[in-house]
Amino acid sequence: MTDYAPFPLIDLSGGPRERGRIHGKAAADRLKRGAKMYAESLLKSGVDWKELERRAEAMVPLIEKFDPAYVEEMRGIAEGANEPFAAVVLMNARTEMVVAARKAQAAKHFPDGCTAALALPEASADGVLLHGQNWDWRAECAETGVVLRIRRDDGPDILTFTEAGGLARSGLNSAGIGLTANALECDRDYQRGPGVPLPFIRRKVLEAAHLANAVQTIVSTPKPGSNHMAVSHCDGEAFGFECAPDDTFWIAPDRGLYVHANHWIADSARAKVKDTGLAETPDSIYRDKRVRDQLSPKRGKLTLDDFRQAFFDDWGTPHSVCRPPRMNTRGVMTATTAMILMRPAEGHLEACPMPALNRQFTTYTLTPDRLAQKQAAE
Repeated sequence: MTDYAPFPLIDLSGGPRERGRIHGKAAADRLKRGAKMYAESLLKSGVDWKELERRAEAMVPLIEKFDPAYVEEMRGIAEGANEPFAAVVLMNARTEMVVAARKAQAAKHFPDGCTAALALPEASADGVLLHGQNWDWRAECAETGVVLRIRRDDGPDILTFTEAGGLARSGLNSAGIGLTANALECDRDYQRGPGVPLPFIRRKVLEAAHLANAVQTIVSTPKPGSNHMAVSHCDGEAFGFECAPDDTFWIAPDRGLYVHANHWIADSARAKVKDTGLAETPDSIYRDKRVRDQLSPKRGKLTLDDFRQAFFDDWGTPHSVCRPPRMNTRGVMTATTAMILMRPAEGHLEACPMPALNRQFTTYTLTPDRLAQKQAAE
């Protein structure tokens, strides 16, 4: 086993620009490394830096229409890190920024993974909702991830794991809402006009004071490509949303347990879209099954340690639930770059970088707002 440095915790407060400057200054080295990595990848696709800058500015009106505060926050991140604004947009819209050149190939240029699970209170040992995920992505991102603790005056506080410079990925808020996201692909991706890049949608979900608001964001926001999001509320509700660019298919937990990897599982979705992602992530079909098979017999007794052990599963390695670094079909070194485990009711998040090679977890906390949690469930 090898020790990896814990993901740094960055406390953010104030207005969007101020939050961004704090984020950028604290994560400057990690942001620079991440942006360089993606820019070099895009250069291989014929997109040079000047073109990246043009596309970054071209995306501003779309992002401002969704939420102008996000543009302000990104400009603050760029100022704090002393990096170009385009680098920060790249960290939040890496796939969307090459869509004009590559169309349907854009999503495939960055093959993603992930295995997620959640247990409703009736399935856990102590009646507390559990939510977690393995994030499978580029191996370098084990050293570019950060955890943001965002203090807000206009809504719930947020605790989110993301790449440096990103506004959100997975996490929880003080109102008891939890979120994880997994990649999906289908034949409709990047064919139907502009949509909101996924990190902004995830951030909006984590800003929600009510579960209904989080669901509304997922269902009503146009997306350029497919994605799956699992959203939970600590009081005992959770759903998975398989999102195509122009449609959303929801899935309820089965007897208090929910597991999802990187293929479409809703019957309604499979009847309408063609899954184009299994060629890149064929192990998805058994990663999903193996986690479910390990957790199902423990319904009513599940703990985060059970999630931990299920996510550590190495059957079929290196094509496993917990993936060691390996070269994928497109010549990119990928791995399970982070394991995230959450108890949203308590504001509890654990994160472990590169879990196939490292078993050191760091706990990050957010003070829960019990009144907000109660109101969010009503």
